[in-house]
Amino acid sequence: MRYDVGPPYFNSVASVLRLLLLIVSLAGPLQGAGAAETVRIMALGDSLTAGFGLAAADSFPVQLERALKARGVPAEVLNAGVSGDTTAGGLARLDWALAERPDLVIVALGANDSLRGVDPAVTRANLAAILEKLRTRDLPVLLAGTYAPPNLGRAYETAFNGIYPELADKYGVLLYPFFLEGVAIDPALNQADGLHPNARGVAVIVKRITPYVIRLIEQSGL
Repeated sequence: MRYDVGPPYFNSVASVLRLLLLIVSLAGPLQGAGAAETVRIMALGDSLTAGFGLAAADSFPVQLERALKARGVPAEVLNAGVSGDTTAGGLARLDWALAERPDLVIVALGANDSLRGVDPAVTRANLAAILEKLRTRDLPVLLAGTYAPPNLGRAYETAFNGIYPELADKYGVLLYPFFLEGVAIDPALNQADGLHPNARGVAVIVKRITPYVIRLIEQSGL
């Protein structure tokens, strides 16, 4: 049997090749479309997240952003920390802060409540209201807890320390039990006041909390 492979055949092959080249050229600019987009993370907190007493480059949001990028996670960490803020203050400015349009939120409030002896029921109500607002906006949350100072008594300590795990369970959010884990009461990791971490202390916090942040990003499909 003899097949005709004359000019019409070659013309059709050339047409197919030209079509393939066109498809490839059009697909080229879209190669990055599947790449991970930058995740906008808001750190809603007090002086511990605001970077009190630190250079901007040493603050928690900046160090966390660097740590995430070093792990291959494109992220922008928004500094929504206000020194001296309580849970009431965080709740009052939450709508304003959310105008930054974060993809997820780290809630790290309550340290000033315990230092001022705020009724744990009030702290709980404020944090619950914050979590409610974030839930209505479908924003994933990492709740960073804190502990009450022991000088306020066992009853206060028990009531306050139970707030964070209980709210995390109620609202189904990821919990980082103690924001200052590995840093609190260590003079080498804190500023002269003994309350605020220095740059090395923030680095320890970031190292410990980063896996939780990455887990939240992965769970959220961001």
